[in-house]
Amino acid sequence: MALGGGAGLLAHGADAGTHSGTHAHADAPAAADATPSEGPAVELTAAASTDPIFAEVPRPSTRLRPAADPLPLPADAVVPASCDGYPEQAFRIGASAWGVRFLAQDGLRQDDGDGPAAGEPPAGPFPGCWGEELLGRFAALVTARAEHTATRAFFTRRAEAWEERFAHQTPAYEAAVARMRPAPGGLALDLGCGTGRAMPALRALVGPSGRVLGVDVTPAMLSAAARHGRGRDGHLLAADCTRLPLPGACVHGIFSAGHAALREWARVTAPDGELLLFHPSGRAERAARHGRPLDPGDLLAEPNLRPALETTGRRPAAYEDAATHFLARATRST
Repeated sequence: MALGGGAGLLAHGADAGTHSGTHAHADAPAAADATPSEGPAVELTAAASTDPIFAEVPRPSTRLRPAADPLPLPADAVVPASCDGYPEQAFRIGASAWGVRFLAQDGLRQDDGDGPAAGEPPAGPFPGCWGEELLGRFAALVTARAEHTATRAFFTRRAEAWEERFAHQTPAYEAAVARMRPAPGGLALDLGCGTGRAMPALRALVGPSGRVLGVDVTPAMLSAAARHGRGRDGHLLAADCTRLPLPGACVHGIFSAGHAALREWARVTAPDGELLLFHPSGRAERAARHGRPLDPGDLLAEPNLRPALETTGRRPAAYEDAATHFLARATRST
């Protein structure tokens, strides 16, 4: 993420040649002279709603000073923050490069209008809680992508033999899916589907008029799923299960044998939908297998999972952490 003047270097480094926005008119007020009560304000655009960094961030503070010079951007650049006259206040080039040009008013904090506290230096190029939110999101995205790279590397090496190696677990998956109650004709997801062992059972639940979607971040696992005929039970999608390319409230049942991204999954789940988390071994057995003690901070521990579900409007309808399996089923809070 490039900030301030660095954003211009980023745009030029991308061989920008086609401007994606409009220039200010000659008689327009200079944005650089804007104060919190006059001049153009920085606003989020419609593109921000689907941007990995800007989605769902609060509205920018009125103390943010727009950059006042036009900046040519590549034709395919995405602009999540703009202002009248100078639309390219923030931009994304490709999937991993962001530029943020607007600055805080000199000597003012972004999170209040009282100026710096006693002994505190004036605001720098990108200070305050709003800027820290963006930087924190960028750091989290980088971390998640690094984890995805490691995950893909791990499972790609094992994809070819995965189905045969764990075929004995298929009855356990079928029994777990049978605990779900998605509406017939609805949409069911198998998140972190691997070779899609839960997809036939999900297909049986939603019926011929329903839809099943198997989602995994490792293309090699999806290829293995296709070889084993799981495409007959539904569609296979390579995607990040923590950032699903789906509209809100469209899913009627989510099955996952992997990690939980409860807030994102609640976003896509219909009011009558439900979630089932399953693993064919219990938490204690898995910890012992990896030579570590049970982690009290584990999201799947019941004292942690219950309040986490409640914050998304769900409640646990079943919780089982046995030697032979882990299962948690959640439905809408009443």
